[in-house]
Amino acid sequence: MQSFSRTLLAASISTALYVSTTQAETITDSSVQEMPSIDQCLIEPAAENETQLPAHVESDRLEAINGDKAIYSGDVKVTQGNKTILADNVTLHQQENIVVAEGNVNFSDGQIKSISDRATNNLTTDEMTLENTDYEFLCEPGRGEAVYIAKTGKAVYEIEDGSITSCPIGDNAWRLRASSIDVDQNEEQATFYNPRFEIQSVPVFYLPYLTVPIGDTRKTGFLYPTVSYGSKDGFETEIPVYWNLAPNYDLETTLKYMEKRGTQLNSKFRYLSDLGSGNIKSEYLPDDKKFRDKSDRWGTQWQHTGIFKEAWLFETDYSKVSDNDYFTDLSSSSIGKREDGQLLQEGKATYRSQNWNASVLVRDFQVLSDYNQPYRLMPQVEYDYYAPKVMEYLDFDMISHVSLFDTDAKGKPSATRVHVEPGFTIPIGNTWGTWTTEARLLGTYYQQDLHGVDTTIDEYKDLEESVSRVIPEFRSHAGIVLERGTTIVGNYTQTLEPQVQYLYVPDKDQNNIGLYDTTLLQTDYYGLFRSRKYSGVDRIAAANQVSYGASSRFFDDEYKERLNISFGQIFYIDKETKQKLHINEPDKDSNYSSWAIEADFNYDDYLFYHGGVQYDVDTSAMQLANSTIEYRFADGYIQTNYRYVTKEYIEDTVDFDVGSMTKDGISQAGLLGAYQISPKWNASAQYFYDLTTKEELEWLARLNYKSDCWYIGFTYSNQLNGWKGDYINTSNATPVYENNFAVNFGIIGFGTNLGSDSGAIGESSSDNSLSYGRPFFLNN
Repeated sequence: MQSFSRTLLAASISTALYVSTTQAETITDSSVQEMPSIDQCLIEPAAENETQLPAHVESDRLEAINGDKAIYSGDVKVTQGNKTILADNVTLHQQENIVVAEGNVNFSDGQIKSISDRATNNLTTDEMTLENTDYEFLCEPGRGEAVYIAKTGKAVYEIEDGSITSCPIGDNAWRLRASSIDVDQNEEQATFYNPRFEIQSVPVFYLPYLTVPIGDTRKTGFLYPTVSYGSKDGFETEIPVYWNLAPNYDLETTLKYMEKRGTQLNSKFRYLSDLGSGNIKSEYLPDDKKFRDKSDRWGTQWQHTGIFKEAWLFETDYSKVSDNDYFTDLSSSSIGKREDGQLLQEGKATYRSQNWNASVLVRDFQVLSDYNQPYRLMPQVEYDYYAPKVMEYLDFDMISHVSLFDTDAKGKPSATRVHVEPGFTIPIGNTWGTWTTEARLLGTYYQQDLHGVDTTIDEYKDLEESVSRVIPEFRSHAGIVLERGTTIVGNYTQTLEPQVQYLYVPDKDQNNIGLYDTTLLQTDYYGLFRSRKYSGVDRIAAANQVSYGASSRFFDDEYKERLNISFGQIFYIDKETKQKLHINEPDKDSNYSSWAIEADFNYDDYLFYHGGVQYDVDTSAMQLANSTIEYRFADGYIQTNYRYVTKEYIEDTVDFDVGSMTKDGISQAGLLGAYQISPKWNASAQYFYDLTTKEELEWLARLNYKSDCWYIGFTYSNQLNGWKGDYINTSNATPVYENNFAVNFGIIGFGTNLGSDSGAIGESSSDNSLSYGRPFFLNN
């Protein structure tokens, strides 16, 4: 046996050792290209012929038996492709082309690194075994220890009597230990045999078999449970299961146990197809123990949107629940849009081309109350045509639709409506101003079914079976942008943007037409310059009026908007057109509408304000107001807000009686805040109070902890759920509150998407009724 010092290795290679390119080649030349760091994740995969690459060896000493083996010692480094082995001693068995490393063995292949007592590597097949090993994945979270690790493929590892965790080194918050673990980095999953979950090395639960994702790949399995306690349903626990059914669709099912109700099965099915994407949600509670008379409780929703062959657009939103009290009795945050006490059931198909589009719409509602019975559209066929620049500065368009209205409400008419609305527009504009003049002709035909309608009621007494209505509309709107520099409040650029609009629509008696899809629109500052006062076309409000207003903006030296103030009102040339808009108080005195004012303010990106008011000049009273102030600092924010609406304004806006819903309108104040206590702890809270009833509406507090590998969140909420007694007409009604305490937790790193409840500053829980709102709308 021969022994060489490191300085003599290069000269001894040819005489002491001769191997093929698949075997080891001993080198000491410093000009050889340096291999990647042993701690570096290599995004690019190893070459397919990596085992055909030469293996380079560096060491202090070499003892060789020609044709049999070579023994390297003293800071040995073996490299082959992406693979690096560092050890005290390495033996190369030349016949088998196997390397055996012993003593402080450090191994890395760009995907995993390890420290072992012993490592064996077949340079031809790349199979590898590691003994008594601490390992760590380099390209995704995951580390652990094992008695034995075998690499049987490019990224396939078999771990015997080992553990795995996503926690960083030194943090043993949790780990999964198993008799055997198979890790497939290509499939991004780990399979455990006889696993047990340990917290601070204390076993918590055991399973005979378990698979978990170790990357972003979706994987069937259990998700992390939540536990809560509430006054309404008692102790609750939710156990979600994810089903990776196919690459283009999946399913999440959740078993929700409620102490006072029973076990509810919730699910969400997601899909992606050539016709678009969508989801189907469902909730099912068999034999509700709390409300025996209502038996099974269920809710479902189907949502879909998609484009087919570029021209077709499909949209669906259909929701339905088992009974009208479903959302009152059960906590559901995922089923349906429940505006105005009803669930939307709608489907629409649209074909779009360059100059025209056509659509078919069907719309129905499930009404969850007795005070409002809306009309359903079965169906509405719409055709719109657009011809910009028919002539220089002249555009043409035409809107048309045929609608069939029906309702289950007794005593209400049904109708077929045909509407055709051509229009010409003259747009003129440049960088400092615009002037748009528009003329339209609104032609509408109604065929109303009055069978069973009580025509003695004032609302229906003038209805006619066949009605034709033609109304012209003229509108001219102009606005300019003036700009100047100002030093009064610092080095700012100020704009003044006045605008004025004249609108004329002749008065036409429309009492012979029913109201099918029409409500009064809100008249804020931006609504002053609309051409219509109502949604839909059942009521075309007469107008002979001038709208005027102005906005002023302030920009800093980086042209960032800091202040925006807008104000305006309408002057009714014909006062009668104003009076007809006020159902409850038709004898308004002046020719002026309410003043509408909006303001936004951003001071140095930490103090924000938004406010809006509508002030009635006839009654010298506020109709509507909202205000929000927010202060942001490095670790959180504090926000206070207020909103006010008079009962009279609500009654003017909606077409049903609000007397059973509110006594004095809306007057509510809120306080919200969030604070990052430390890098791992954060807290948030919100509180809302009703100044009309002198009662709390809701308060919620949340405390979250998030480390590098696990999280836990605590939430307590108390919400006004209703009244015991008649709080509208009596003063002794008692508020009924629902309080709830919830705990949610999970581990981070193995396919976990960290939700907002686990620690996002400024986010709100999905189950609270009132939430955080951005207080400003400046153009930054």
